[in-house]
Amino acid sequence: MAAAQATAEHASEQKSFEAEVGRLLHLMVHSVYTEKNIFLRELISNASDACDKLRYEAISTPGLLVDGERLAITIRPEPDTGTLVITDNGIGMNRDELIDNLGTIARSGTRAFLERLGDKADGTALIGQFGVGFYSGFMVADEIEVVSRKAGTDDANVWASNGADGFTIRRATTEETAAIPRGTQIRLKLKADSRSYLDGHTLERIVKTYSDHILFPVELIEPAVAPETDGDTDSEPQATALGEPRQINTASALWQRSKSEITPEQYNESYQTLAGAYDKPSLTIHYRAEGRLSYAVMLFVPEQRPFDLYDPTRKGRVKLYVRRVFITDDADLLPTYLCFMRGVVDSEDLPLNISREMLQSNPAVAQMRKALGSRVLSELETFATKDTDGYAAFYEAFGAVLKEALYEDFERRDQVLKLARFKSSTALASGNGVWRSLSDYVTDMRPNQTEIYYLTGDNAERLAASPQLEAARARGIEVLLLTDPIDSFWVTMPSGYDGKPLKSLTQGQVDLSLVPLLDAATPPPETSGKAAVLAARFKEALAGDVADVTVSKRLVSSAVCLVAPGSGPDLTLDRMLAKQERGFGIKPVLEINPNHPLVAALSDAGTAIPAAEVADYAHLLLDQALVLDGQPPGDPARFAATLNRLAVKGLTAPPPTASPAMTSPDA
Repeated sequence: MAAAQATAEHASEQKSFEAEVGRLLHLMVHSVYTEKNIFLRELISNASDACDKLRYEAISTPGLLVDGERLAITIRPEPDTGTLVITDNGIGMNRDELIDNLGTIARSGTRAFLERLGDKADGTALIGQFGVGFYSGFMVADEIEVVSRKAGTDDANVWASNGADGFTIRRATTEETAAIPRGTQIRLKLKADSRSYLDGHTLERIVKTYSDHILFPVELIEPAVAPETDGDTDSEPQATALGEPRQINTASALWQRSKSEITPEQYNESYQTLAGAYDKPSLTIHYRAEGRLSYAVMLFVPEQRPFDLYDPTRKGRVKLYVRRVFITDDADLLPTYLCFMRGVVDSEDLPLNISREMLQSNPAVAQMRKALGSRVLSELETFATKDTDGYAAFYEAFGAVLKEALYEDFERRDQVLKLARFKSSTALASGNGVWRSLSDYVTDMRPNQTEIYYLTGDNAERLAASPQLEAARARGIEVLLLTDPIDSFWVTMPSGYDGKPLKSLTQGQVDLSLVPLLDAATPPPETSGKAAVLAARFKEALAGDVADVTVSKRLVSSAVCLVAPGSGPDLTLDRMLAKQERGFGIKPVLEINPNHPLVAALSDAGTAIPAAEVADYAHLLLDQALVLDGQPPGDPARFAATLNRLAVKGLTAPPPTASPAMTSPDA
């Protein structure tokens, strides 16, 4: 009876993976990755996190960790069974945590991982970014078994899977529970082509490459081989016991060491370990602050965008340590516009039991935040000066996030404006597409130009071809092309550079007449009385659709364009807010070009054109202006009907009387 009850208690419960997990594991099993060694880095990193969490929990619950108890990670190859065993004595997991942490990974961004993977031949660089590191074990293992016992509990549980048919979960036997007083043990039944990971030298090399600076000792326990007996030629060496544990990593906090002691390779390895990344840092910031506060800083700018760069929570990813004790990776030590930074800040002054609430209000933390933000921006300035190409690549990846400071951080706005880079009409026209700084722009301003001109939108090429910058192009005026969503917000703040205000070419009146034309033969647009009359008739016909119809000073070759009134938001911002049902519903201003053949013909015809036909042309030109702005016609059915009606009228109208030139034999 007792035996039957015990058997029932330890019976395995079969559970299924979610569909996306199954797809991910299929990719793992079929080895789409070129670098399998990283599975060990990921499992060691998870083990280190578990030790960190235990050390932190023990601050408030001292009984979880006995004074002087050593936290460590062990790696034990079992050649006889083809099994690699990785064990930590960290926080451990209970049954529910095993299911949540190993049975599902939707919380870690699996869908985004799979989408990104579809664009890459090699998915190795994505593993750590998306929190799917544990599953990398299936690259080398046919089966994985996890035995875990949460700190402070008596029971252990066993999770097992072959990576294909879901997983099982059961209560550990008495023997299994006794073998793991606390923490987690992972047993990988290695594939036939992955038996090299049972070799001690191979394991040591991988650990030194990827995990040398893990804060906790990583120990290798190899089988002890009995020596050959003299004179007994028939006896062969055999594993009789386990050898002594041998530490194979330095287990030192790299950030506490002097910069002169650290090689670029060590920085790269440390970044990859801390960030769970596989790229290299494009910039490393390492220093120690001394004074009223003492703390060590080691920060990295990634080469590639982290998958969570645009996470709505905008959480930072810089880890906070206090005297080498991990506290949190969510301390918000940097402004949100620097959320792409990865690394460590290790304080000597903060209390070990500091809570998240205390982090928000602690004066020392506030002082650290201010100093860290200023230091990072200063380092980026140096980066931009010393490595133009490297900074351009950085800005391509993170510029849209950095520009959030222009809207959020008034105190540092001037500093960030120096760091900002922009696409421009001049750069696109030259074909090089280089990023332009505001300093570059001001240096190349045209004679009599007093403002910095810009357009906002979602596509630089379309903006460069927009009718609103025709007058600027005719005068050789460079126009900044702002295509990030944040651009429409920060330009609404009072801003300028070097005494030159920023001015939108799609809002209010724009008069560029003081800037000389590049081609002196091109006449500037002139407002005629006839065009003003046509504008008034158009305004009457478009009542309710536009705020006004005016004769344009910014058009050269296009018939019409739309601009925003002088006060209120620009059209791009209003459209963006309208998608979130927060728009102002502003009516645009339709500008007409008096020198365009169609507008000139309508102006010359005057009242000879009936009101109904004027209304047709007015709506047709308004819809044309919307299309040029990348928007659909206001009323597609009316647009099609009007276009067809005017086309039919033109085709059925009597041909004009032939002139002598048209009837000459040489015509």
